[in-house]
Amino acid sequence: MSLSKLVGALKGASAYRLRLMDLPEVREKLWGDHFWSPSYCAVSGDSAALEVVKRYIEEQRAELRKKGEKRRKAASTSP
Repeated sequence: MSLSKLVGALKGASAYRLRLMDLPEVREKLWGDHFWSPSYCAVSGDSAALEVVKRYIEEQRAELRKKGEKRRKAASTSP
């Protein structure tokens, strides 16, 4: 199985199960309208420091928040 298919299966199954639980603390942490970021990162333990991985995740989160804000603004200004 390819890494991308494995990650997609894990994201899909976990998102489905968590959405069924309908937990408020989970809803607050969604990436815009999505449960997971559309991207993923795979690194070996020796090739990237933990801080690099943390920075990558935060940058992805910030990018999705900006996109969500743009969509909300566009929707609120539409007639």
